[in-house]
Amino acid sequence: MGDVRFTGNWNSVNAHTVPKWYEDCKFGIFIHWGIYSVPAFAPHTWELGEVDSKEWFADNPYAEWYYNSLNIGKGPTYKHHIEKYGKDFKYEDFIPMWKAENWDPKQWAEIFKEAGAEYVVLTTKHHDGFCLFPSKYTHFNSVEMGPKRNITGELTEAVRDAGIRMGLYYSGLIDWQYANDPIFEDDDLFGTASPTFAYADYSYNQMKELVDDYAPSVFWNDIGWPTQSEEMMPYFFAHYYNKVPEGVVNDRFNGCYHDFLTKEYKSGSVNRNEKWEMCRGMGLSFGYNANEGDDKLISVPDLISLLVGTVANNGNLLLNIGPKADGTIPEEQVRRLKILGAWLKVNHDGIYGTRCSDRESELLESGIELHYTQKDGNLNVFADHLKEGANEFLIKGYHGALRPFDPAVKVETEDTAEGLLVKIPEYKEDMYVVGLTNRF
Repeated sequence: MGDVRFTGNWNSVNAHTVPKWYEDCKFGIFIHWGIYSVPAFAPHTWELGEVDSKEWFADNPYAEWYYNSLNIGKGPTYKHHIEKYGKDFKYEDFIPMWKAENWDPKQWAEIFKEAGAEYVVLTTKHHDGFCLFPSKYTHFNSVEMGPKRNITGELTEAVRDAGIRMGLYYSGLIDWQYANDPIFEDDDLFGTASPTFAYADYSYNQMKELVDDYAPSVFWNDIGWPTQSEEMMPYFFAHYYNKVPEGVVNDRFNGCYHDFLTKEYKSGSVNRNEKWEMCRGMGLSFGYNANEGDDKLISVPDLISLLVGTVANNGNLLLNIGPKADGTIPEEQVRRLKILGAWLKVNHDGIYGTRCSDRESELLESGIELHYTQKDGNLNVFADHLKEGANEFLIKGYHGALRPFDPAVKVETEDTAEGLLVKIPEYKEDMYVVGLTNRF
């Protein structure tokens, strides 16, 4: 792939294939950090995709959408803002309050490494237009305002020093510094919020700037691409792939092109025949939301279940953290990352570098769910939703041996006419999903 020179036409760009590293890595960390981390507020309502868009935007649970929730002029976020800051306090007035005074990018990288993350994706510019990098095209950035630091550059260096790949998120279609009509429903994303020709040039130049300055392993675009410059899209991809031959892009480019599909909470449709990525926050928000305490975040068992079910069906999990304005990651988020990392350390051979098995995930009558992966011809089985104490399940049509990845898990097997009967006599809840393999 590295010897291919891409040109700005679709035939050339379509020759790019998903690199092995992205197929292998399985788990990444998403980071939403910005001006919105100062107010750190959103109602804790529902997951994206659970309700229609009008209802969702009215009570938007995404703290990083604070600007739009304020701009709507009603609802819980607007009410909170008026009560706490007053009607004359603008969103931009939060910028001097974002100081990142306790931010240590090396510490972040160490946390990500311990969690087992193979790649990181940072929001370099969210919909509010504030850039976390110095740019030739705007002064509205974290070097000249707020933290007075090149967050993208510093974190990229720390992450790569830790042996983790670095990816960059960019809000391609929406920038409220260029077009800021309130977004009340999905149609507004591509209608009233659609930017100008000036913004189309601006975003194209900034995206190239990010590629040239940081060579990200993942370029994660959001919402879409300005229709005013859609003909430039293949030129951008060619520029990116020539700079980063093993780079990958997501599917949020107006449906024109992608290396992998995306699913966000309950929104999005994917299948196991094509590489995809699941992204979600630990709570219902991506940006830090002070309303989301430990009891409002995804539980550790559900988090590990999500990872296993995603990987078994040809996906990667991009799990978001929402740091506080001072640069610290909330302890309840760190705790989940550490437990997930410990589980991955034990079960890594059944996750990293694996591919889908011919066996699809199955839900048994007992409530136990079985997921399968394969690697180098070996089968891996993950048993989820086990109950405290004794459990047993049948792997139909399989007559080989299996052993647990975790030596602390006691497993008994019996070959029957229907398949292998697996017994786990002493399951404990802190074992979470139990991984088995026929690799000895």
